[in-house]
Amino acid sequence: MTKGKTASPIRHLSFVIWHSFAFLLLLMALQSCRQDMQDQPKYLPYRGSESFADSLSSRPLVEGTVPRGYLREDQALYTGKSGTAVTPLNSKDSGGVKSSAGTSVSTQPASAAGNDVNEFPFPITREILDRGQERFNIYCSPCHGVLGDGKGMIANRGFRPPPTYHQDRLRTAPLGHFFDVITNGFGAMPDYSMQIPPHERWAIIAYIRALQLSQNANVADIPPSDLSKLK
Repeated sequence: MTKGKTASPIRHLSFVIWHSFAFLLLLMALQSCRQDMQDQPKYLPYRGSESFADSLSSRPLVEGTVPRGYLREDQALYTGKSGTAVTPLNSKDSGGVKSSAGTSVSTQPASAAGNDVNEFPFPITREILDRGQERFNIYCSPCHGVLGDGKGMIANRGFRPPPTYHQDRLRTAPLGHFFDVITNGFGAMPDYSMQIPPHERWAIIAYIRALQLSQNANVADIPPSDLSKLK
């Protein structure tokens, strides 16, 4: 009888402790379910607003301003074209300044905007070539092949093969043509303007030129000082 009288209060105490702990956990869970973030005063995208004269909650860019890092002064660097291309502000890579006419200088090549450039807009170094090779192997070689011969894995598995870079048409094509194709796509090839920044497009083009030279070179093209390295 004595043993039973001492065990009952212990069980009762354990019951109280566990229920108190569960109650505290419930209070903590309820605190985390507050709707302050959900019910905060805000405008959803494209929702109307009475605060502005045009009734739009999404505000346009301030006229005469350029987003930081998007000043496109070098036409050749950002378009691969010579001349001035004026296209709508929402063009690929634009980030331009909206003029009073509602247009901006675009970084997207347009066939009527000028001629394809045939000079690189900055000096090509070994470091840039290495970067171009790396980017080419990631984005281009699955279709174009590591040699640029159009025999990549995608083509070998039954998809439409791209043209080889080593045909006369592409060996003599201006550099701006390749920039245009990378930026806007061509035929079955999609554009890569979102994946590859303009500077890296030029690095890839430099590496394509190196591939073309490597696959169409002869002994006469080798400097005499380097001929001994072939033996």
